[in-house]
Amino acid sequence: MLKPDKSEYASYYETYFSEIPEGNILELYEKQINEVKEFFGGISSSKLNFRYAKGKWTVKEILGHIIDTERIFAVRALCFSRNESQALPGFDENEYVSSSNFGDQTIASLLNQFELGRKSALEMFRSFNDEMWLRKGTASNNIMSVRAVPFIIAGHASHHIRMIKERYL
Repeated sequence: MLKPDKSEYASYYETYFSEIPEGNILELYEKQINEVKEFFGGISSSKLNFRYAKGKWTVKEILGHIIDTERIFAVRALCFSRNESQALPGFDENEYVSSSNFGDQTIASLLNQFELGRKSALEMFRSFNDEMWLRKGTASNNIMSVRAVPFIIAGHASHHIRMIKERYL
């Protein structure tokens, strides 16, 4: 599958697209499951609830944010693939994190949620035919194609891992 052109997603997602190497996005999407699990699973327990500055998320909260975002974007892909005509709402990532209990969950539970969600979305993506991939819908007041979703999800995870390496470890 070719990378979507810039008309298929909002410009603020370009950061995530820049994180994606050339190649088959679904293979990368699947490969990233173990990469994410190994990365977060390798962080010392003393760093999992660390904040590098007041008001910043902890490492566990970042992982929880990745999980929430992947769930929301998988639903967007499903809706758009089924020709949903209603605009889908956005979400306030800060409110989602502050309303969560990610800090109380074990890293094993969070990683299990990540893996199960990613595998479920992967199977859904594999079920789409060529026509479905090209369908578009509106979310957060922006047009998005189905095929943009796995690129955004994978790039989003890579972006946050890079941020953790730079600011937390």
